[in-house]
Amino acid sequence: MTRHLHLLSAVVLLALGAATGASAAAQPEAKSQCFASNTWKNWTASPDGDKLYLRVGLNDVYEVDLSPGSHVRKYPGSFLVNRVRGSSWICSALDLDLTLSDDVGMRQPVIARSMRRLTPAEVAAIPAKYRP
Repeated sequence: MTRHLHLLSAVVLLALGAATGASAAAQPEAKSQCFASNTWKNWTASPDGDKLYLRVGLNDVYEVDLSPGSHVRKYPGSFLVNRVRGSSWICSALDLDLTLSDDVGMRQPVIARSMRRLTPAEVAAIPAKYRP
């Protein structure tokens, strides 16, 4: 009986180790969705103004879904401000505290609902004038 308990304990420990290993293997992919706020280079808005496209580094584009009815537009003299609180890493929409401002003092809070990195094919599908 004791031998069976030891064998059962060993199986449970191996199963827990495998689950932990699988969890650790999944985390680097989740972290690859993060970027440092100082690598954000440019932005554009979708035609309806309810999505933002952020150019990060040289090759990455992130799509940020905004609250419905945001109607964000990029005009000359307008800029998008993200207030960094705590860490400078942006991993989800919760890390974005956005305000659309212009050079005459207009300020519009912008609420991000979700964020994801686009594939190269998805970036190519964005019309050229809306690509960051």
